[in-house]
Amino acid sequence: MTSVGADPQECVRRALAEDLGSFELAVANDITSALSVPASQRGRARLHAKSVGVLAGIECAVASFRLLDPACDVDVVLQDGATFAPGDDVMFVNGAMAALLAGERTALNFLQRLSGIATLTRQFVDRVVGTKAQILDTRKTTPGLRQLEKAAVVAGGGVNHRVGLFDQVLLKENHFGFARPLSYEDVVQRCCEGQERAVVAEARTIVEAVAAVRGGAAVVLLDNFEPGAPLQAAVSAVQDAARSAGREVACEASGGINLQTVRAFADSGVDRISVGALTHSAPAVDLSMVVEGVQ
Repeated sequence: MTSVGADPQECVRRALAEDLGSFELAVANDITSALSVPASQRGRARLHAKSVGVLAGIECAVASFRLLDPACDVDVVLQDGATFAPGDDVMFVNGAMAALLAGERTALNFLQRLSGIATLTRQFVDRVVGTKAQILDTRKTTPGLRQLEKAAVVAGGGVNHRVGLFDQVLLKENHFGFARPLSYEDVVQRCCEGQERAVVAEARTIVEAVAAVRGGAAVVLLDNFEPGAPLQAAVSAVQDAARSAGREVACEASGGINLQTVRAFADSGVDRISVGALTHSAPAVDLSMVVEGVQ
C-alpha cells in the first residue's frame, strides 16, 4: 500500500520537529533534559505495556529514537500484530539519554495511537468470527497519517478499503445528487463503462441497490440499513439481481456500526462491513517508557 506524502519516517520526523521546535531535530532544544542530563550520558530504556492490546506502530517508535541518535541500539521484542498484556516488554533502547528523552513522547504517541486502532480492529474482527464478513476501514483518518492508520487496521486483522480518491471508484449520495438529472442506474453505468477498477456504489434503499447491480457495480454499499430482516432483504435483492445479470456482486454494510451491533450485521449475510470508528474513535492504549540504567 502506498500513499502520497505518508512515509513513516517523514511522519515521525515532522512529529519530532513539532516537539523540538526544530526541523534540524536539535536534541538540545529539549531544555529540561539539557539542564538535567549530561550531554554525554548514555543509558537504556524499556518500553512496556500497561494495558491489554494489539501492537501497531513499532516502525515509528524505532524511528523516533534513531532519527535523534542514529547510533542507538534498538531491541524490538514485539512486532505489529502481536497481542500484549500489562507488563509485557515491547522494545528496549540503548543510546544517548538526551535522545531517548527527546524521542520518548513521539514514540509513545505513535505506539499508543496506532495500537489503539489495531486493538479496536481486532475486537471487531473477533465479533464476526464464523461469518463471511470482513471488517474494513474508511477514509476517516487523521490527516497526514492515513497510511500508518490503515497499516494499524491490517495489524488488527482488518482489511483496507480504498487508500484515497485516486485508487477506487466509490459513488456516494452526493455524487448521485450532483449527477442529476441522470438516474441512479445511469450514473453507475457511466462510471463502469471502460473502467478497469471495480466500482462501489452506495445504496440507501433496495430500489437503489438493485439499480446499482444493473448499472454494473461490483460492490453495493448498503448504507444505514438496520441489521436483521431489512438488511437481509437488501442482500437478497442484490444477490437476485446479480444472478439475473450472470455475475457476482458483493454486499457491504456501513453506517453507525459498533461492537454491540456488528455481529448482527455480519449475520445478515453481507460480505464486508466498513467501520469509520476504527480510525476516528479508537482509544489509545496504555504504554510507557522507563529508564533501566545509565552507562
